[in-house]
This record gives sequence, structure tokens and C-alpha cells, in this order.
Amino acid sequence: MKTNYEIRYAAHPEDARHYDTARLRRDFLIERLFVADEVQMVYSMYDRMVVGGAMPVGEELLLEAIDPLKAPHFTSRREVGIYNVGGRGRVRVGSEEFLLDFKEALYIGRGDRDVVFVSDDASQPAKFYFNSTTAHCAYPSRKVTKQEAVVAHMGSLEMSNERNINKMLVNQVLPTCQLQMGMTELAPGSVWNTMPAHTHSRRMEAYFYFELPADQAVCHFMGEPQETRHLWMRGDQAVLSPEWSIHSAAATHNYTFIWGMAGENLDYSDQDFTQITDLK
Repeated sequence: MKTNYEIRYAAHPEDARHYDTARLRRDFLIERLFVADEVQMVYSMYDRMVVGGAMPVGEELLLEAIDPLKAPHFTSRREVGIYNVGGRGRVRVGSEEFLLDFKEALYIGRGDRDVVFVSDDASQPAKFYFNSTTAHCAYPSRKVTKQEAVVAHMGSLEMSNERNINKMLVNQVLPTCQLQMGMTELAPGSVWNTMPAHTHSRRMEAYFYFELPADQAVCHFMGEPQETRHLWMRGDQAVLSPEWSIHSAAATHNYTFIWGMAGENLDYSDQDFTQITDLK
């Protein structure tokens, strides 16, 4: 197996206004998350979230403690949220093992033990997408399915944004330190998410887009509400969203995305909304 990682540094919004397309993509877009028998990671200075992917095909993959963590195990001082967006697979957490089917999630609490990714069928490998944040205490690891999610049905086909927001690894379902994750599924014919746009100064976010046909694309909108920018993305790619940035998207096809948050609070009511007509 092989582990690849890179460090992404935080940007001041006044600096980010001057980034060209190449710089925006280099600093915020995560283009490659799934490589056979490799673990890919980005260590972000936005609330020190790690965004990664693991695709075991011919071997089991260990979630290694990369050098920036300065820890004996990846989870020594961290919690992890995992979604399986591929074939059936398993995650071993120390002596425990969790079976994850497509779109099922797993929360792993802090603790000194190995985390190992395994696919049940090499011809249809599992694809484990994960977010990790620092943790101040240890909570039990737990699998969460869509049936256990807190579901919010929002939008309408007339507004091109009918969607189900599946809140799965959130404090309404299970205890976490700061990590919150969910999955939003857009209905056929709907392409917009998170509009009207908003920011939340006490939380950063990562978006992972999938279930998008190979010949289609999603346009992710970011930046300050009065200084917006965009990134064209493909399926199975992720983007970092700073606390000062909006995070919204429209695509050429309906899609699903996984959102992960880190920050000092677990309260979603502190969002600062911007009217659609005020965006620039």
C-alpha cells in the first residue's frame, strides 16, 4: 500500500480575491481521492481537517499516522467520519469491524488503535471517503445508515433544488467532538444546492461530489458573497470551503454530495445568509 498526503495552508479572503483559476484549484480543489491500493489525504489548516480517500483493491489499507500528526496512530488525537461511496467494504477499528454498504457512514472516536480499510470484492472495490478533525475526548465508534439519519426534505423541482439532506454523523444522531457530516441527494431534474448562499464564521466545511456521470460536471461557487469565484469539478472530487466563503453549486446533472464541518460549535443556526440578488 501507499499513503500520499499534502498540506494546504489557509488563505486570507483579501488575498484569495486575487487568485487566478490555477491558484484557486491548487489551494481549494482536491482532484484525486481514489487510487487503487492507496490512501490519499489533504491536511488542511482550516480547523486542521484532514480530507481523504482510500480504495482497497488487492490489499488492505492502513490509515497511517502521517508526519504532521506527530502521533503513534491516526486516531490518537482525532475523530474520523467515513462514507462508503463504492462497493461493499469493511473498516476495522482495533478489534471491532464495521461492514459498510454504499452510502453508509461510520464514526470513529479518538483512541490509540489501527484503522484498516478492506473491500469485499476487488472487482467492485469500496471507496472510503473520510474527514477527520481533532478531538478533545473519546466517543464510541458507530455505524450510521440512511435509515437512522435525520432527514430534511427541502426545495422544489420548480426551483431546480429538490433535495434530501441526510444528517448522519451529527450531534442529533450521535455524540462527536466537533466533526459533523451528512449527505445531500438531489432529485432528478434538480441541480442547485445551498441557495440562498451562506457563510458560518465558526465552522469550515468540505464538500465531496459524487453520483455525477463521467461526461458531466459540477460548478462549485466559493468566495466572499460580494467576491464570488467558481471551480469546475468532476465526480469523486472534493473542495475545501473556508469559514469566510460561500459553498454552493450547480451542475449539468443531478448529483449527491457529502458535507463535513469542523469548528468550535455544533449549532447550525448561526449562518449568515446572503440574498440571491445580492451575490456578486
